[in-house]
Amino acid sequence: MVREAAYGTLLRRARQQLHAQVADTLEAQSPELMDTQPELFAQHYAEAGLVEKSAICWGKAGHRSAARLAMAEAAAQFQKGLVQLALLPDNPERQHLELVFLTGLGAALQSIKGYGALETGEVFARARKLWEQLGFPSGFLQIPYGQSRHHMARGELDRAQGLAEDLLHLSLRRDDSAGLVLSHLASGRNRFIGGRFAPARSHLEEVIVLYDPITHYSLVDQTGSHLHVIAQAHLDIVLFALGFPDKAMAQSRAAIAEARRLAHIPSLAASLTLGNILLSLVGDVGALDERASQLVAVATEQGFPFRCAMATISRGWVKVRNGDAAEGMLLLRSGLAAYRATGAEVWVPHFVALLAGACEIAGQIEESLTLLDEAFQIVERTGERWFEAELHRRKGQLLLKQEHADAAESRYRKAITIAVEQEAKLWELRAAGSLARLRRAQGRRAEARNLLAPVYSWFTEGFDTQDLKEAKALLDELA
Repeated sequence: MVREAAYGTLLRRARQQLHAQVADTLEAQSPELMDTQPELFAQHYAEAGLVEKSAICWGKAGHRSAARLAMAEAAAQFQKGLVQLALLPDNPERQHLELVFLTGLGAALQSIKGYGALETGEVFARARKLWEQLGFPSGFLQIPYGQSRHHMARGELDRAQGLAEDLLHLSLRRDDSAGLVLSHLASGRNRFIGGRFAPARSHLEEVIVLYDPITHYSLVDQTGSHLHVIAQAHLDIVLFALGFPDKAMAQSRAAIAEARRLAHIPSLAASLTLGNILLSLVGDVGALDERASQLVAVATEQGFPFRCAMATISRGWVKVRNGDAAEGMLLLRSGLAAYRATGAEVWVPHFVALLAGACEIAGQIEESLTLLDEAFQIVERTGERWFEAELHRRKGQLLLKQEHADAAESRYRKAITIAVEQEAKLWELRAAGSLARLRRAQGRRAEARNLLAPVYSWFTEGFDTQDLKEAKALLDELA
């Protein structure tokens, strides 16, 4: 038995020596392989028992895969590197390398699992503890940014905004321009989702001003996106709600064009996703159909499950608007289920409202009301209020179909109050138009005109959009 154990030890050592010799020979004869196939060296070093070398090579492999947008490969390679690191003594050098791997893994998981996935959040939480332990090194500000993004995706807006504000204060204290880009983007996104459109606009426009493609290029690897593209893509919906539909559409086209110019697929997927939400709000079904198909192609090719789910929702709404309510509702339900399965809760009130709209078109008024009530519950639980005024207006429309005029009026007035508080002129225009139509039906035409005219007269652009055309037609009729 002793002899067999000794033989096994000798065999293992011989195998280790062989793998070490193979790695050394490869590096001596073909040094370029260390840059092009670091995973090959990582495997040989692991077999040779050279743990630190193996870990470093797995890290190189992970970064190389991420750079060519092979995010699933990158995640697997960073995870293998972390396994090797766990075998090393726990010292500051190992901790720093672990932090590098964790941030790379977090960025990869955002693409392949989703921002709201529990696995993504766990990686960023682990990185946060290590970041604090090392004294908050400035090269890792993507960690609190990633945490804020994770909690925002899960509908935990207060926590997300707290992290964004902490990052902003830290970045101002250190005069860290990269941190300022990250914190303004996080704050702008969170405030937008919370229905604070004017502050959101200021933060997002600050990102576009501050972002320098050369100085801040490392943020692309650290976050998985070109952040000025992400800021532009969010800004389009903000501008639309604030009452600048032409600027909103121009901003959306600019974000998508910039992502294509950069040939960066995750940024393109993000800009298409947000552009689709904008188009569903605008009501441009033809453009939404085309963009949804583009997003399906990109998301499927790259394996972005939550992007695929959002594309399915867009395709479902297109089907509904084109007259195929049954198929559209199936796509809306399956897309919403797939989206929430990634851990995401943000945008769900809007998506549920689309499904409610489909039910309304299909004549299922009670089901539509039930869905809107579900959306209101999510709003109260998460604080996602950017679409709240529209939810009240749409419930008013359904109540009016059931001949509950007083209840409908109450919802319209609530929608107007929220829109005014949020400075959301587009939502105010829609709610004022709905209430004006109710007043017209009641024979109170002068009152109807007095409700709508001041809101319509505020607008300086967007007169070719459906919203302003309908408002103008109603005002002309009332005149």
